[in-house]
Amino acid sequence: MQTVFTKCAAMTPFSLSKVIKEEGGHSVSTKKKKTKEEIEAARALKIKKKEEEEKQRWRWWEEEKYEDGIKWKFLEHKGPYFPPEYQPLPDDVKFYYNGKPVKLSLPAEEVALFFAQMMDHEYTTKEVFRNNFFRDWRKEMTLEERQLIMDLNKCDFGELNAMHKQKVEARKNLSKEEKLVNKEANQKIVDEYGYCVLDHHRERIGNFKIEPPGLFRGRGDHPKQGMLKKRIQPEDVIINCSKDSRIPEPPAGHRWKEVRHDNTVTWLASWTENVQGSCKYVMLNANSKLKGEKDWEKYEVARKLKTCVDAIRAQYQEDLKSKQMGTRQRAVALYFIDKLALRAGNEKEEGETADTVGCCSLRVEHITLHDTLDEQKCVVEFDFLGKDCILIVILRNVTAAMKDNVAEKLLSYNRANRAVAILCNHQRAPPKAFEQSMANLQAKIDSRKEQLDLAKKELKQAKKEAKGSSDNKLLIVVEKKKKAVQRCEEQLLKMEVQATDREENKQIALSTSKLNYLDPRISVAWCKNMEVQLDKIYNKTLRDKFAWAIDMTEHDFVF
Repeated sequence: MQTVFTKCAAMTPFSLSKVIKEEGGHSVSTKKKKTKEEIEAARALKIKKKEEEEKQRWRWWEEEKYEDGIKWKFLEHKGPYFPPEYQPLPDDVKFYYNGKPVKLSLPAEEVALFFAQMMDHEYTTKEVFRNNFFRDWRKEMTLEERQLIMDLNKCDFGELNAMHKQKVEARKNLSKEEKLVNKEANQKIVDEYGYCVLDHHRERIGNFKIEPPGLFRGRGDHPKQGMLKKRIQPEDVIINCSKDSRIPEPPAGHRWKEVRHDNTVTWLASWTENVQGSCKYVMLNANSKLKGEKDWEKYEVARKLKTCVDAIRAQYQEDLKSKQMGTRQRAVALYFIDKLALRAGNEKEEGETADTVGCCSLRVEHITLHDTLDEQKCVVEFDFLGKDCILIVILRNVTAAMKDNVAEKLLSYNRANRAVAILCNHQRAPPKAFEQSMANLQAKIDSRKEQLDLAKKELKQAKKEAKGSSDNKLLIVVEKKKKAVQRCEEQLLKMEVQATDREENKQIALSTSKLNYLDPRISVAWCKNMEVQLDKIYNKTLRDKFAWAIDMTEHDFVF
């Protein structure tokens, strides 16, 4: 008891109330329990807030569509939000070269800090990363700095790295009041830059903040990893808005590269990044009209294409026997795309990007032919670095018995979704806390089994005492014990189904197909047919994103 109290001595009264313990180590909750009236009031407030959100929601799917190519008729926004300028290092934090302190120019110092911030990451141990970084860093140096700093291995970024760690730790340890101040400041930025007016409706912008400069990482062993991503200036940015709107003001002392009024595109601002030369865009949020329309159109195209799938399959099966080599090659490519969900693939300049390939850019070294493998004959083994593939997948056979409880129905749904994820290779590494999470769940299952055994014994005893008796009190006790057993069985089943679901999903990313590939109307209709609340399938973010589907879908929807 003394040890626990000593640890709590420096805590605030609020935090102390959470950890006061009684002898034996069991927690004692000092939090005031809400009254029935308070719970009802909170529920009513939540319902009212939801109703108000629905009233304010722009039901664009009920409006007449614009003619082809027109995305909007009025667009006004404040432009992108630029990251703050670089702040020089304090005088007591030094960079060393060959054991001697060196005062770097600000451009070189900033890039040095980028490297220092990544020193605990394996990237900075890779030769390609180090070479690319050092080459680009030297471009930011003065002539004197380039003449002095010739070897990255003689550079000591230790104090810069330590300062970065201290700042990270300080952010973690901010007081509640300091976090609130930061939150309010960030909210002001969101309120000013995070919204636009689209056809006279206020819409949320997705990525209104321009990415700060840093070192490029890329996916896998990207040949350009370590290169400097330069700071984007207003002079690099093209603004897109209405002619009759207030054109965004660039930061003081700057001007925009260009101002356009193109209502056939959905982006608000764009620029070209320096590492790969690709265009970056400021777009609207996922739950906006423009994004929703695009999703809706995508799934409608898929609904039309499903009527052609059988004919396409029959055609490529026939083409496999063609006398023309090109026709046979096309048939094989279609077969792989169809059966293995491979992306098509395209030509890329060697050394410019990571060596990701698709069906039409597979090379000999990616394929191994086996006469027999794992007791199967004529096996083709693929081994290559793939890229995110965008496919429209139809989720079928999402069946569950009406007699199943909600947990079992959700397991059926997730298993059908998982089949899609496996087909499309939506893998993930098991969460770091997976084993501990499963152990905690298993402990709860074991505890619930003990409670069930006890409840059954108490029911048996109650039945024994009530046997042959006409005492209503004893009969009431029996009914209560029956309900206790039933409750324990339901809770145990729910936990066991949850454990099965977690285990089966530990290396599969279900959210990818649910977010991008599965027509949300299928899920909405399934929930209505199975009498499952939609929030069991979609969180609030997805419910907002798919508001159009939720509103228009009835239980009899057929893809």
